[in-house]
Amino acid sequence: MRLQDTSATGPAPVDGPTQGPEKNFKIFSTTSATLPFGQPIPLQDLTGPTYLTAQTLVQQVAFSLSDRLWTYSPDTFDLDTAVKKWAEEKDINALGRPTKVESLQIRAGAAAIALGYIFSKDFDLERRRVPQAVLASSSTLKYLRSSLEQLSLLYSVASPFVAHISAADYVGGASASLVTDYCSTLSLADDLGFAVVSSFSAHEVQHTALLATLISDVVPTFHTFDGVRVGRETTRIIDVMDQSALLRAYKAIQADFQTKSRKSASLDTKVETMLSAFNEELGTEYGLFDYRGHGSPDAVLVAFGTIESSLASQVALNLERDGAKIGVVNVRVYRPFVEEAFLNVLPKSVKKIGVLGQVMDRAAVSDSCIRSSLYSDVVAALAFADGFHEMPNILDIKYPREQAWKPVSMAAAYQILVEKPLLKRDGEDEVVPGSDLQLLDHSVQQFTFWDLDTSPLADTPTILASTLSKDSSHNVSTRRWHDNLVQGGARRTDIRKSQKVIDATYSVDLADVVYIGNEEILKGIDVLTTLKHEGRVMINLPGVKDDDLEKKLPAPFRRAIAEKSARLYILDTQALESGEAGDDIKAFLVQLAFLRVAVPSLEEVGIKKLATVNGDLSILQSLAAKLDSALRLLEVPKDWLELDAEPPKLPLDISLNSFANAELEETEPPTFLANWQTAAKAMAFREAYSTKNALRPDLSTTTFNVHVSENRRLTPSTYDRNIFHIEFDLGDSGLIYNIGESLGVHAENHVDDVNEFIKYYGLDPQAIVQVPSRESPVLLESRTVYQALMQNVDLWGRPPKRFYESLAEFATDPIQKKELLSLGGLEGVTEFRRRAEVDTITYADVLLEFDSAKPDFHDIIRIVAPMKRREYSIASSQKVTPKSVALMIVAVDWVDPRGRNRWGQATRYLKELQPGDSVTVSVKPSVMKLPTKTTAPIIMAGLGTGLAPFRAFVQHRAWEKEQGHEIGPVLLYMGSRHQREEYCYGEEWEAYQDAGIITLLGRAFSRDQPQKIYIQDRMRETLMDICEAYFGDKYGGGSFYLCGPTWPVPDVQNVLEEGVVRWADMTKTADAKDKKKVNGRKEIERLKDEGRYVLEVY
Repeated sequence: MRLQDTSATGPAPVDGPTQGPEKNFKIFSTTSATLPFGQPIPLQDLTGPTYLTAQTLVQQVAFSLSDRLWTYSPDTFDLDTAVKKWAEEKDINALGRPTKVESLQIRAGAAAIALGYIFSKDFDLERRRVPQAVLASSSTLKYLRSSLEQLSLLYSVASPFVAHISAADYVGGASASLVTDYCSTLSLADDLGFAVVSSFSAHEVQHTALLATLISDVVPTFHTFDGVRVGRETTRIIDVMDQSALLRAYKAIQADFQTKSRKSASLDTKVETMLSAFNEELGTEYGLFDYRGHGSPDAVLVAFGTIESSLASQVALNLERDGAKIGVVNVRVYRPFVEEAFLNVLPKSVKKIGVLGQVMDRAAVSDSCIRSSLYSDVVAALAFADGFHEMPNILDIKYPREQAWKPVSMAAAYQILVEKPLLKRDGEDEVVPGSDLQLLDHSVQQFTFWDLDTSPLADTPTILASTLSKDSSHNVSTRRWHDNLVQGGARRTDIRKSQKVIDATYSVDLADVVYIGNEEILKGIDVLTTLKHEGRVMINLPGVKDDDLEKKLPAPFRRAIAEKSARLYILDTQALESGEAGDDIKAFLVQLAFLRVAVPSLEEVGIKKLATVNGDLSILQSLAAKLDSALRLLEVPKDWLELDAEPPKLPLDISLNSFANAELEETEPPTFLANWQTAAKAMAFREAYSTKNALRPDLSTTTFNVHVSENRRLTPSTYDRNIFHIEFDLGDSGLIYNIGESLGVHAENHVDDVNEFIKYYGLDPQAIVQVPSRESPVLLESRTVYQALMQNVDLWGRPPKRFYESLAEFATDPIQKKELLSLGGLEGVTEFRRRAEVDTITYADVLLEFDSAKPDFHDIIRIVAPMKRREYSIASSQKVTPKSVALMIVAVDWVDPRGRNRWGQATRYLKELQPGDSVTVSVKPSVMKLPTKTTAPIIMAGLGTGLAPFRAFVQHRAWEKEQGHEIGPVLLYMGSRHQREEYCYGEEWEAYQDAGIITLLGRAFSRDQPQKIYIQDRMRETLMDICEAYFGDKYGGGSFYLCGPTWPVPDVQNVLEEGVVRWADMTKTADAKDKKKVNGRKEIERLKDEGRYVLEVY
């Protein structure tokens, strides 16, 4: 039941934020890391020497020279923050018109709106030669593919098209991180025939964005750049062109190109002509390929990518000064790959070439059958080259997308090509990082800041970087990154300050000052690795006295301070009088303390510059006078050097897995216990309380009420696995489902468990609970305590770490409180994992164990997770059984270490249901969809209950045949342990085979014979049948589906990859014998993109 909150009942209204005294000083706050110092910048301010990010410059070029701009920016990537602001403010582009900016959904088909605009009958022909642009990340290209493919086919009648691709994607798994992804861009460009231009640094990104826009006049073009690090770093760019300068250059280069270029010229020639005109107009010396290094090198790297090109050049020049005969060819225009231009810049003395080629992942690095795309181009270019003293040996130095390049790792790539050691080594013959490979001048000052996302002082590094940038005699660069998996969200910020231009694409590795905003950081990261010898460390420890320091600072940290002869500063932001200790004042205090520690000679002028960015000069000067009471230099005890502490086995850095703060759980609105009179009022006065009845008002999905019509066990009662078939009568519920979809079952807790808990906790089962609705906090959902425990509160589920932490607030026993906090923190990781994975502890178990922590029932609802629906693949076709839906389920049960019987909550609920029982369900879409053509072959592989969707598939194919449609081959492979016990629906399968519906039935019963036979073995035995159905032309290509546990996926895919290769060999024509061997893995990836290789595994 749902009712409107009124003053007579329910919670008091929640007050908004309290308005304190008016603040008459500047408050700095960041908007987006893609903006300079996180601040919005007016379009007209992009000119001359100024601080910018590469991403902002790319947006300026796209906005200034485009008719329309479509953006595909994943959440937190902020690829279009600036252009949306400029469009909102109705800024005019360089052409004198507003650029329309459209943010599109990241899904397949969304890009069709751009095609519709470009090829519309109503398209203004005067704009036909005005570029159309896209801002996107490489992670979104797969959704754009179909539209870009159509564009490439119709390009002769289309507007110029350029896509500025931020090379950024997310890789999940154990090492979840954001990665610089060029593979997706290069692969798509190869397939569609697009040009590809790369930026080497933020300092040239405006030029390369302009060059890509010009090249798009000839061929659709991708401009790609590092979107993870370089694209988001704020740095000083000297020669920024404003809109008018961009337009002048654009028109002049276009005119020069039109004069010099012939229509009949090849694409290679046209691109070379365009670049020549570009250099003449801007006075630059860009090449399609640029060489840096020794004049007569023995070894040369070939590199593509922003960080790769920049760092490879710097390392080559650094090592060349020490006598190393090495160099690098950096690829600026990758497509078209102009072989003649490449050979012209490649020194003829080279004996060994290493191709620095990115591949998708570490598995591809290890796979000798996979070659990087760049390697193939280099080999092709050198195949018939002459003029070399001897033909160079070419190595494919592959690296995965998650590779984070640093000077030492780049030097290691060069080391592969030469025998003489390039770096100093220590006594154990290991490279000493940073020992002799410092690419920056010693005058460069470097600072590193560590803090938690939750800190109110987290913006301090950006404020300080902006302050330091006010000194026009120095250049400043800064970048921050986030790890949402450490301490609930941690961030690191690097700042560099130098009199010279800064081009350092790697993290600070020798910091002059390290700032630590919270001591919790020390538990998860070895922050002193980046501190140089005799550097300075400042740590914020509010209220901590010298006597308590050793309790706060881990022993390995203290020993490292002593070993590095570091100066340790303690900042106590609570040292001021209580009236001055607000978050703003604390932030000012940190900023002033940093200026004193990092640049003491500039403290006075630094305060004045800080006041122009954040705060007020009089307040800052007043705080500076009191700084001695809050900041103290600690005399490091000599015995810290003798501490018997193992070196910290902690990560040396946070993992860059987010561009923004961790999304912490929002504060739950309070729940309230009421009485039956409250509910009665709502029912009696429905209009006054806006009361509505709802089946399950707590659920955000559309739910249906169905009834059990059949519940039968498929395996023998004596068998240890209970697989059962359950069918529901839909009645007049209105539930409609499609083939391949899942049925979400909103199960209930067991009545015995609920009654036992009510008795233990002393609850009134009929008391009314009022909970603010998910749709609106002013709407209250009402139910009884008994209903809430049966349907809503997941008391018998597994608690996460945060539950222990939340429960500790209610513990009155100090020992129990300490243990709960430990289980919720880092120190209790091992014990928490044992409880979760071995003991399978539930919320209810924890509440019983820690009996001094007894939160009220409304607090239990707040800190215990709500029950989630359990989803099961539907095992029926509604075309065949219009009034019912069937599921195939295996009951989950086990015995815990205490000897207690345990059950899976949903399967226990379902297996005990009797015919006529009512169940709340919902429908969830799925990737398991039948091909639209009835003649398209389907190959299905299901293990155990993974057969469920294939029963629906086969039923549907039988119905289609019954309707008079021709159906294609149906191949079904199934796997289980024993035929006698687990041949589920066996009679149905054989009947379908006899009726000609199932073409091939491959049964793998792994334990019915001495040797194990798995589903992949049956597939390999009939591989040619699979190939004919999957790849053959007779039916236009089939689709493959795998459903069940994850473990067979690699083996099954290996079989399919073998089939790809064998089929290619069998069907290869005589004139294609010399073509390169087909790549099975790449072909399967292509089929996956086309929706013809579908996995639903768990």
